[in-house]
Amino acid sequence: MRKYLLFLTCMFVLVLAACSDKTDSSTAGDSNKDSKPVEYKTVYSGEIKTLNYLKTSETNEFAVAANLVDGLIEYDEYGIVKPSLAESWESNADATVWTFKLREGVKWMTHDGKEYADVVAQDFVDGLNYVLDAKNESSTSWIATVVKNGDAFNTGAITDFSQVGVKALDDYTLEYTLEGSTPYFLSMLNYVCFFPVNGAFLAEKGEGFGTTRENFLYNGGYILDKFEPQNERVLVKNEAYWDKDQIKIDRIRYKYNKEAATVAPELFLRGETDATSVPTSILDQWLNDEDKKNLVRQNTNNFYTYFYALNFDPQYDAEFEPENWKVAVNNKDFRKSIYHALDRVSALLTMEPHNPKDLVSNTVTPKNFVDVNGVDYTQLEPLKAITNNDSFNADLSAEYKEKAMAALAGKATFPVKVVMPYNSGMPEWANRSQVIEQQVEKLLGTDYVDVVIEAGPATGFLGEVRRPGKFSIIEANWGPDFADPSTYTDAFTEGGTYNKPELAEGYQEANGKNTYQNLVDAAKVEVEPAKRFELFAKAEAFLIEEAFVIPYAVGGGGYVASKLNPFESQYSPFGVTMEKFKGQTLLEKPMSNEEFKSAKEAWEKERAEALANASN
Repeated sequence: MRKYLLFLTCMFVLVLAACSDKTDSSTAGDSNKDSKPVEYKTVYSGEIKTLNYLKTSETNEFAVAANLVDGLIEYDEYGIVKPSLAESWESNADATVWTFKLREGVKWMTHDGKEYADVVAQDFVDGLNYVLDAKNESSTSWIATVVKNGDAFNTGAITDFSQVGVKALDDYTLEYTLEGSTPYFLSMLNYVCFFPVNGAFLAEKGEGFGTTRENFLYNGGYILDKFEPQNERVLVKNEAYWDKDQIKIDRIRYKYNKEAATVAPELFLRGETDATSVPTSILDQWLNDEDKKNLVRQNTNNFYTYFYALNFDPQYDAEFEPENWKVAVNNKDFRKSIYHALDRVSALLTMEPHNPKDLVSNTVTPKNFVDVNGVDYTQLEPLKAITNNDSFNADLSAEYKEKAMAALAGKATFPVKVVMPYNSGMPEWANRSQVIEQQVEKLLGTDYVDVVIEAGPATGFLGEVRRPGKFSIIEANWGPDFADPSTYTDAFTEGGTYNKPELAEGYQEANGKNTYQNLVDAAKVEVEPAKRFELFAKAEAFLIEEAFVIPYAVGGGGYVASKLNPFESQYSPFGVTMEKFKGQTLLEKPMSNEEFKSAKEAWEKERAEALANASN
C-alpha cells in the first residue's frame, strides 16, 4: 500500500478481551446504568504517537481514530457499502462528480461528553484542505490527490484551495469533482484522509490538534476517556452517537505492556485476558492439550498478497552474474520452468504447519476482494483457470527446462545464478528461503539453476535491497488501497513498484508501451464495472501466464484464542472500518477451530447471497 505498507505488514496488535471487575466513572456515560458495562481489554506494545487522523498512516493510530470519528460511508459484515455520515449519494455518468447528502443532527462532542457543534459538509472540505496542504505533511495526501487539482494544490502549483474539487453546496450537501473517472471512489472514502474535522476547532488547537484527548473532537461510536501513553488508553461509548444501538461494547481498555507478544498466552491461561495469539512455537503444545485445544482457532486471512517477483533489471554484484540472469529471465520458457517448480505449500509449512493450503493464492488479486454482478473477480475469465489450479507442476517444469536450455544454448551460461535475498530479521522468511532453495534445485537440477539465498538487513531491507533491485527473485507483498483491481495491477506497470516487467524483451507494441501496460490502460478507461473487471482479469492473467510474477500466498493466518467473532466486524479489505468495534459483541467462550470453520463456511454463503442481492 505504497507509503504505509510496511506499517501494516510488520505491525503487531494484540487484542485481548475480558469482562472487568472494576468500573471507572466515565464523563461520557455508560449505555447500561443498571448492569456492569461490557468491557473489552487490549494489551499492546506499540505506542501511538498521535491522534491526528488527518496526518498519520500508521495502522495502530488510525485504528483508534476509526472508533472516534466517522466518515461518509462504512461497510457491513459482508463488505457491502452502507451509509454512515452520508445518508445517500450519486455520481454522474462517468463517475467524475460525486454528490453526498449528509445525515443531519450528528454532533461533534468534546472529551467530557459535551456538544461542540453539528457535523456539516464544510467539515469534510476543511479536512481535505488540511490533508492536501503540504506544510501539514499528511502521510495519506497521495490518496486524496484523486480529487481534481488535489495534486496541484499539494505540490504548490496552485495556492487557491477553492480550485480543488471539493465543495460544500450547503450545510448538508457535499460534492467531489475528481481528476478522472473513478467508479471505485466510494471505497476511497474509507480512508482517514477523507474524514471530517471541525475547522474552527482545528484552527484553535493548531499543531496541538490530536496531541491529547482534550485537543480532539469526536463524532464516532467512542470517546477517549483516558490517554496515558505507555500506560493506558480507554475508549467509552459515545452516548450522543447517531447509531449508538450498534455499539455493543461499552468500554475498550488498551493496556501497555512492552512484552505483550510474549506474555499474552500466559495471561490468557491465567484468566486475566480473553484473547491471545498462539505463536507457532507453542501451537502444537496447545493443540495436543485437552484443556487448550478447543480454545484455539485459525486467524482470518487478510488481503495482503505475497508473490515472487522476477527482476528484469538486476543491480547486484558482478560475482552473481547479473547479465547472465538478464539473458535467462528474458526467455519465457526459463521463467515458466521456475513458475511451475515452486512448491508453495511446502514453503508455507514454515509459517502455517497445519493448514498451509489455506494461505495459498494463485493470483495477485486475492479471492473475496471485489466482485461484479455477484461473481468474484478471480472467477472471471481468463483468470478463472489460474485461480482454480495449482501452478506447481513438476512435469511441466521439466518440459520448460528442456525448452529453455535449448533456446538459451550459447546465449546463457548454466547453471544460472538466481539471487534470492531475504530479511534477516524475519526467521520464518529465512527458513522459507532455505526450503525453496533446496526444493527448486532438487527439482530443476543444479546443472540448471544455482539459487543463492542472501541475508539482507533486518532494518532498511526495502531501501537497501528490494527498491534498488538487488535480486533475481524476491518474495514481496502488496495490499489494496481501494475497491478496484487496479490497486493490485498498478504495482507492475511502468514506474510501478516491482521488478520492471516493462523491460522484458519481445513485448513492446506499436505505441511504444509493453503489452501488459496496454492491457491495464484499456481496463482503466472502462467505466462499466463488468467490462472493466473483465479487462483487468485479462491483464492479470497475462502477467501471470507470462511468468513475470509467481503468486504465492495471502497474508494473515496464524492461530488465536479469542472471544471475538471475526465474522461480526465490518468487512473491508481497505481503509479503516475493519478496525471498528461497532457491531461487535463478546462471545461467552473462545471459538474453537471447528466452530470457526463452520462459521466461515456459513459467512461465505451469506456473503455470496448478499453480494448477489446488492448487485440486483
